[in-house]
Amino acid sequence: MNYRSIDDMNHCMAANLAKVPAGTDLIVGVPRSGLLAANLLALHLNLPFTDVEGFVEGRILQSGSRLKNYMKPFEAYKQVLVIEDSVWSGQSIEEVKEKLVGLYPDKQIVYTAVFIAPEAVDKVDFYFDVCPGPRIFEWNMMHHELLENCCVDIDGVLCKDPTEEQNDDGPLYEEFLTNVDSHLVPSKTIGCLVTNRLEKYRPQTEAWLARHNIKYKELVMLNLPSKAARLKANNHGGFKASVYIKNDYWLFIESSEWQARQIANLAGKSVYCVDSRKMIYPDAVGKTRGNIRKFLRKALNLF
Repeated sequence: MNYRSIDDMNHCMAANLAKVPAGTDLIVGVPRSGLLAANLLALHLNLPFTDVEGFVEGRILQSGSRLKNYMKPFEAYKQVLVIEDSVWSGQSIEEVKEKLVGLYPDKQIVYTAVFIAPEAVDKVDFYFDVCPGPRIFEWNMMHHELLENCCVDIDGVLCKDPTEEQNDDGPLYEEFLTNVDSHLVPSKTIGCLVTNRLEKYRPQTEAWLARHNIKYKELVMLNLPSKAARLKANNHGGFKASVYIKNDYWLFIESSEWQARQIANLAGKSVYCVDSRKMIYPDAVGKTRGNIRKFLRKALNLF
């Protein structure tokens, strides 16, 4: 799994500012993620920026007082850079090109993307970096179709973790399960929810997920009778890794970094840690283990 963070995006552009054509005087972001890239790049270059619709209508986003001395009438901008965060199929950037073609004959428009798939390099005039698939980005992870190929934890990801007092395996815990506020609410369907919540709390968990309109294909819970049995088993990361191993999911999204490392090493696959906001990769042993499983799975599918 190829992961890129907002920090990766920023560093990638900052390290490659020389790629921006000389004389560029206006940055245009392709909504929605392209606006993030446009804003960062405009800050690095001390240039004004706008979105595609604003550009079509001849509007530029307002700037602070520091940039006001550099602002010009819209008609005076001649070297325009249109930027996307990433290009894969090229459909969105092609739609923008169609919208802008012939609109301003007096302006030179150049198209770029921060991250581009190897097969799409001809869709833009230049790019900042190549990022092959499968790939996932920090800024749209919970709102991408790829989520259907992911395992996702509940506590610490979709909602906060219970406190020690709330986690009593009794009335306080049931109240927590019923009324805890949502944290990250995905707009796409999750492939598999994997949680160390006990199976006996499935009704409360399913009701909470339905109330917050969180869609998922499968919910896997720990089939032990009590919190005491769960603590005795002491296999929090191992349980999650077993589900990740058994299914051909691309990524596990976990809150705890120590569990994320355990899951990654046991499963031999990447885990994204919400708490530290970084991708955790398996160590050498875990990677070898994962490669062997991939090989065996492919071999079995041949028969």
